[in-house]
Amino acid sequence: MAVLEVKNLGISFGGLRAVDGFNVSIEKGQLYGLIGPNGAGKTTIFNMLTGVYKPTDGTIFLDGVNITGRKTTEINKAGVARTFQNIRLFQELSVLDNVKVGLHNGHAYSTITGILRLPKYRRSERRMDARALELLKVFDLDGEAELLASNLPYGKQRKLEIARALATDPKLLLLDEPAAGMNPNETQELMKTIRFVRDNFDMTILLIEHDMKLVSGICEKLTVLNFGQVLAQGDTAAVLNDPEVIKAYLGE
Repeated sequence: MAVLEVKNLGISFGGLRAVDGFNVSIEKGQLYGLIGPNGAGKTTIFNMLTGVYKPTDGTIFLDGVNITGRKTTEINKAGVARTFQNIRLFQELSVLDNVKVGLHNGHAYSTITGILRLPKYRRSERRMDARALELLKVFDLDGEAELLASNLPYGKQRKLEIARALATDPKLLLLDEPAAGMNPNETQELMKTIRFVRDNFDMTILLIEHDMKLVSGICEKLTVLNFGQVLAQGDTAAVLNDPEVIKAYLGE
């Protein structure tokens, strides 16, 4: 069974058909890419997958469960996490506390227990501290755990956002242009990190990306969107050599 199965997904805004008849099936452990020109509908699809937008039509299945139209918090608890094209961190919280925000989704104490700082609260906080540091170590951020997120360099803020998403223990990780704003060395490091996350967290990953070197280097399959519709879909090498893709997307 596919981790993500999307059937005939579409959305309209007024008279504009932003996405039309989108289908995709992503197997467990796959690294899948979603590419296309600006305005093609890529982030709109992410917003439908995560409950930011309610689809006009179509269905979304996560591990066989229909999550179409559910609230964002419900979809996150079901196992979908994401990062954003424009980084969304809690800039005035520490690096450690940003990751703990994700971990609090699964905390096991009541509000009263937290307010009164009862033993159960302290035990839970110690466990979350330890888990957050483990995740930060994956991204070589454990040495900066006490820094404010706003004081991290741009590339490390990107990594922190991925670490926070992983803290929710997702089945499916959505990465919206994770290499945006990175230099070539940072992009190479990010590619290694994404592979590590897939291999060591048993993670299924769907990413939007414009960096074609990153896409061709890590994605096993691709879907190309153009004007809200699927232009090409399949194995990465075949898609990137499709004459229609070259003409419409690569500009050749």
